[in-house]
Amino acid sequence: MSSRTTYALGAVALVVIAVIVVFVVRSGSNDELTVQDENYGAAHNSEVEALLDSDGAIVLGKISAPKTIDVFEDPMCPSCGVLEHYYGQQISKQLDEGKLAVRYRFVNFLDPKSGTKDYSTRAIGAMECVADAGDGPVFSKFHMALFTSKQPSEGDGSLSNDELAAIAKDSGAPDEVQQCIAKGERVDSARNHAQASMTALKDAVGQAQTPTVLDGGKNVDVQNQDWVTQLAG
Repeated sequence: MSSRTTYALGAVALVVIAVIVVFVVRSGSNDELTVQDENYGAAHNSEVEALLDSDGAIVLGKISAPKTIDVFEDPMCPSCGVLEHYYGQQISKQLDEGKLAVRYRFVNFLDPKSGTKDYSTRAIGAMECVADAGDGPVFSKFHMALFTSKQPSEGDGSLSNDELAAIAKDSGAPDEVQQCIAKGERVDSARNHAQASMTALKDAVGQAQTPTVLDGGKNVDVQNQDWVTQLAG
């Protein structure tokens, strides 16, 4: 066997070992986590509102909520999906109880990782269509679906506008919202808003890193399983 072949096989073996190590570490980490408030679902209190700000931020919660946290996400981000899987229902419960509100700031730096090369932007546009209608429970359900059961795989995954509109329909969005999504009416504004969110994210933590949760501008340690209840007080 030539030395070149030996080196090549050795390199392959190292890559395989590295993948196994990463898988074990991640699996072990996730094994220690449990879904918080499992079976609660999305926010369903009719007093929870969705508000689309002029800068593209989407505020979800009761007007009377004493604390608003900032959550930066990219619709293609697998770690954002993990965060939603484990803590999304717990956040929903705090929203319903009026203890927290969430200001979602969406970025699109993972557009190139989608099959259509623009999925993050289109998904942000879809969420803007839903939020603009003002129905908090509908937005909560739509957001939860996009980041859990319906989230495309990073690398080649994507959803069409029609598929996004169908998810909005399942979430309870009216026809005009579904048409807004299907026609991509907010895609251009979503692209601009994503850039504004990216600037805000880099100013806050110095890099494009999602998910990022901020409380009063300070980074929240989401590795701490009690972070939601601690923020809710």
